[in-house]
Amino acid sequence: MKTVSLTIDGNKVTASEGDKVLWAALDNGIYIPNLCALRDAAEPAAACRLCFIEVEGCSKPVTACTEPVQEGMVVNTKGANALRLARTGFELLMASHPVDCAHCASNGVCELQIIARHLSIKLKSKRFRKLLRELPIDSSSPEFVYDPNKCVLCGRCVWICRERLGIGALGFAYRGFKRMVTTFGGEPIAESSCHGCDECVLACPTGALTLKDQHGGVSRAQRQKDPQPTAP
Repeated sequence: MKTVSLTIDGNKVTASEGDKVLWAALDNGIYIPNLCALRDAAEPAAACRLCFIEVEGCSKPVTACTEPVQEGMVVNTKGANALRLARTGFELLMASHPVDCAHCASNGVCELQIIARHLSIKLKSKRFRKLLRELPIDSSSPEFVYDPNKCVLCGRCVWICRERLGIGALGFAYRGFKRMVTTFGGEPIAESSCHGCDECVLACPTGALTLKDQHGGVSRAQRQKDPQPTAP
């Protein structure tokens, strides 16, 4: 496959033709905030709206997960406009997310913590009114616990379960603020078609899906086949 050369934050890097800028950056140790990206997916979900970058020649920021690499392109992941969009998107996300890191199994390895540090903003923002959903926690599975209140709707678990494994135990339901990841008909996970393989837990970037015997936590970066660097 043809290789192209590009510059990201002043660093000369190479990537395979057809790759997205997000993967070119992550593969070369340059962190770009992201929650929904999956390398194996045929098309990027582009749902989290956190991976904004600035590309020389483009009039406005674009999402790194959808932007293909091009020979000679110059990318800035730290541009003021890109960071403004990413920070606003993250603060909106956290406005409906319960921040209880001290009691969360993903504390210390949660992608939300990594993103907050990278963007230099707090997990508890006062910019937007807090609006929590207070949904019931599903602990029916013998393997893991699902807390929909900590779900960021990235869709990673849904894609893994449906596309990679062909099971389809999880899916999206409802719209707007009520949108959530759930089983068919909202039945308990233990009564669904779930196989208890835990692949959805490994894909979750937050504490929404956690193993019942999880006492520390393993970061998504450590668990993924294609590891991503953490933010400095």
